[in-house]
Amino acid sequence: MCQRIAGSMSDNSVISATLFIRCTLFSNSAAVHGGRSVRYAMKPIRLRADVLAGLTTSFALLPECIAFALVAHLNPLMGLYGAFIICTLTALFGGRPGMVSGAAGSMAVVIVALVVQHGVQYLLATVLLGGLIMMVFGLLRLGKLVRMVPHPVMLGFVNGLAIIIAMAQLEHFKNGEDWLSGTPLYLMTGLVALTMAIVYILPRLTRAVPPALVAILGVGLLVYLFGLPTRTLGDMAHIAGGLPTFALPDIPWNMQTLGIIAPYAILMALVGLLETLLTLNLTDEITETRGYPDRECVALGAANMVSGAFGGMGGCAMIGQTVINLSSGGRGRLSGIVAGVLILLFILFLSPLIERIPLAALVGVMFVVSQQTFAWASLRVVNKVPLNDVLVIIAVTTITVFTDLATAVLCGIIIAALNFAWQQARELYADEHLEADGSKLYRLHGTLFFASTTPFLNRFDPANDPARVTLDCQHLSFVDYSAIAALKTLRERYAKAGKHLQVFHLSERCKKLLKRAGVDHD
Repeated sequence: MCQRIAGSMSDNSVISATLFIRCTLFSNSAAVHGGRSVRYAMKPIRLRADVLAGLTTSFALLPECIAFALVAHLNPLMGLYGAFIICTLTALFGGRPGMVSGAAGSMAVVIVALVVQHGVQYLLATVLLGGLIMMVFGLLRLGKLVRMVPHPVMLGFVNGLAIIIAMAQLEHFKNGEDWLSGTPLYLMTGLVALTMAIVYILPRLTRAVPPALVAILGVGLLVYLFGLPTRTLGDMAHIAGGLPTFALPDIPWNMQTLGIIAPYAILMALVGLLETLLTLNLTDEITETRGYPDRECVALGAANMVSGAFGGMGGCAMIGQTVINLSSGGRGRLSGIVAGVLILLFILFLSPLIERIPLAALVGVMFVVSQQTFAWASLRVVNKVPLNDVLVIIAVTTITVFTDLATAVLCGIIIAALNFAWQQARELYADEHLEADGSKLYRLHGTLFFASTTPFLNRFDPANDPARVTLDCQHLSFVDYSAIAALKTLRERYAKAGKHLQVFHLSERCKKLLKRAGVDHD
């Protein structure tokens, strides 16, 4: 498959670039059969691959969920409970096997202000309401709206998240507010480099086990045996705890409370759905299978509601952990289930061992994920695709890094839409002919809509045209009310000049639009 992709890098390379995420790591991806997701047979080799992938993913989930909980000023256990519940339930009931969801950073950023101003209980209520909004979104079958996101915006989203993943790891090179220096810095850098080397080199030797898992366990064992003085997961937070317990948020259930949590819930739902659907789309292209966005939205909403009821954070799909899962061989639902359940087991029984995992190993794995996630092909095709698409990719990437995903994608869609409208407006042109009877024929080509009405009207010269003018619309498409208004204006201009305008070859759709608007056509 990689050869096919490389061989087809032409003007459509922006689309192909989406598949760049180290397709060699995904060489075992399933083929599409009839546009439906492949159902993997429960063979021992498949089960083994999913279990190992889930184990690897669980290690990658731990520091991320803890860090995001701390960002949101929450107990780290809330992030881990959210990861366990959301990851497990979306894997069981979601519409995209192989995709990993959890307590994502984008969700944490959204609710920081709410936690600071009103406390944890209001956050849990927000997670409940946000989950309900997600469920309604899926039940209304609105997941297909992700198709409106252009590929350049998609690439910008991927590149932006890759940069964010890499930048987030730099925090581990700090001790408080100060950067590491001297021996701690050298040791941290060396262990990160060793981890990355294992992840890159091991697949050349064997694919029997996920390289990220070998790297984490190998570097962890090295640190333990030699007693190397480096930071571990336990230095971030202690993860020992009990089972999550059911408890509705302790808040007044009234309209005032709703007024407080509703804006945050809507924003959380929109950000979560957007990141989830874009990650789902990316996973579809990586695995060459098709997921079901509406089902995923419903499952994500239900998972968030359960998480809020059991004291967990809200969450959505996590692109970094998804890439780790897929690159480790995780293709079925079992990989996500294993990752989620292991998070709970770590909390209940294995915290003393898990807390000894060096942060350097996890940082190294996430650096590799960042490198694999970034669509490097989008840089190689800069001179092969339209400049406007390149600008959209750069704009979305930049906005994603410096603001948030929702703003970036919205800006990207607006930029792409304006660019599309501009291009369509420029492509409107007319052929002019003087007929034998002295009349003049205009044969227009293109699309008539709000952005092209001015060029359309400027094509005509009512003052100097002959008494009879014919407009051939065989190759002209009417799109909106602005097009109808433009045609009406053109008729009025010719009538004011004492001349007659005839319109021929209108499509049935155009005739219906004109009839509905009360505009004559002949």
